[in-house]
Amino acid sequence: MDVIKAVRELGKAIQQDERFIRYAKARLENDNNEELQAAIGKFNIIRMDMDRMMSSEEKDENKIKELNEELRRVYGEIMSAPAMVEYNTAKVELDQMMSEINTVITKTLEGEDPETCETAAACTGSCSTCGGCH
Repeated sequence: MDVIKAVRELGKAIQQDERFIRYAKARLENDNNEELQAAIGKFNIIRMDMDRMMSSEEKDENKIKELNEELRRVYGEIMSAPAMVEYNTAKVELDQMMSEINTVITKTLEGEDPETCETAAACTGSCSTCGGCH
């Protein structure tokens, strides 16, 4: 079997997996959630205002503090919204699946048997190189 053909088959299998379906549905629901999108827009505007204020030669520390508090409040609203909680949960599960897939591919390239190699990546102790905890 051609390698690219096999990868395309893998892509089809990924799109049929419950984790991908859950993620795609959650992403679409977030995109169509007007209240959540309005909060994200508000967050972005506050962040731009804060960036402008911080790069200004005449910094108003009280205004910066006020904007930072508002930014945190809106961020909290966004992240605690049920649609965003579902999205983040689904994304973690999808990322874990992709980490397992990448681990099998990597170990196969290192000469291990793709049928028997472990799918959990060994922890290097560095979260910057991690695909997620297993």
